Amino acid sequence: MATGRTHRPATRSRGIPEATVARLPLYLRALTALSERSVPTVSSEELASAAGVNSAKLRKDFSYLGSYGTRGVGYDVEYLVYQISRELGLTQDWPVVIVGIGNLGAALANYGGFASRGFRVAALIDADPAMAGKPVAGMPVQHTDELEKIIDDNGVSIGVIATPAGAAQQVCDRLVAAGVTSILNFAPTVLSVPEGVDVRKVDLSIELQILAFHEQRKAGEEGVEPAVEPGVVPPAARSAGEQADRKGPDGDVPAVMPA
Repeated sequence: MATGRTHRPATRSRGIPEATVARLPLYLRALTALSERSVPTVSSEELASAAGVNSAKLRKDFSYLGSYGTRGVGYDVEYLVYQISRELGLTQDWPVVIVGIGNLGAALANYGGFASRGFRVAALIDADPAMAGKPVAGMPVQHTDELEKIIDDNGVSIGVIATPAGAAQQVCDRLVAAGVTSILNFAPTVLSVPEGVDVRKVDLSIELQILAFHEQRKAGEEGVEPAVEPGVVPPAARSAGEQADRKGPDGDVPAVMPA
């Protein structure tokens, strides 16, 4: 099986829009569920509903793949699974390194969905010497001193950063210098990378804040005021200095911890 280091996905060269690329995994997930139920064909309306998009957008997306379906029959599920998997590069073996084996990194290491989707966790890496050699998800954690050698030995082109924010950019720079060209960033910071390196950011706190916005808007439409006492500034709106000045009942513990 080919390795990820020697092949790049063909989506850009074939002119597939980024918005379409972002929806392909949604279609693949829905199609895989249909395949597991031995469903042979699916209509554009049914697949669009399962993927959470409208059918016109789905048909437009599939036109970039050269797949138009059969009128009155629909799309062949198994063929589409293969076609989208190939377009996403999932018919290859993609070795991945995870850097930062704290709670989040360990959870990612234990996630069983990587292997079934074409991704092989090649190494777990952490800066804490006490972590070196400890097994996580059946793999020994390796020290960051070995990062470049690990990437070279395994032909890694995808790195996952799950470090604290302060360490993320340095780790990113080392990954890129060692040949990594795609990074999935879980650290709560924006990474600076050179042209030709792709970064996808996953920030759970941002997603929760967006949900909070929608919840507040819905509450406003229903005539319910936000639960904030008059004259009280929400913790997130206070400056770090103001928060540090607030003392707890013991006099030395902030009542509201800074973010």
